[in-house]
Amino acid sequence: MTEIRPWRPGDREACVGLFDSNVPEFFRPGERTDFYEFLQAPPGPCFVAVRGQEVLACGGVAEEGFGEASICWTVVARSHQGKGLGRRILEECHRAAAEMQGVRFLRLETIPAVAGFFGALGYGVVQVDADGYGDGLDRVIMRRRLGPPGEAADAAEEV
Repeated sequence: MTEIRPWRPGDREACVGLFDSNVPEFFRPGERTDFYEFLQAPPGPCFVAVRGQEVLACGGVAEEGFGEASICWTVVARSHQGKGLGRRILEECHRAAAEMQGVRFLRLETIPAVAGFFGALGYGVVQVDADGYGDGLDRVIMRRRLGPPGEAADAAEEV
């Protein structure tokens, strides 16, 4: 059984291993330092999916102000993608965001290969930055209203 629990500093190396399992398909090698620094001092609640002692996925959420929170570094072990772990991490991030005073919208940045996953969870594309993560890797900025996915349809229009 896979459990979702709050991230702990002792999970840092396992989470970096998750990141490494997704290079170069989903992350650039140079982003590893940014991810490690994020894990040194997460800006908000973070969560991990664990089975026994094995960390299989991680992700977090940070309040940004102006009624918005950002989904941060959602990473699923390459060998466990497509099994619902990313969805479960995001659901936990959504619950945490709902507890943040005044947060009405969620925002994230991703790549085209993963945008469909987030789209299925109610996120709409707000902007695409060509080569935003480097040559040949666009940055897709997505947004949704905090609440059930059915309420997210107009989130991009209210930017």
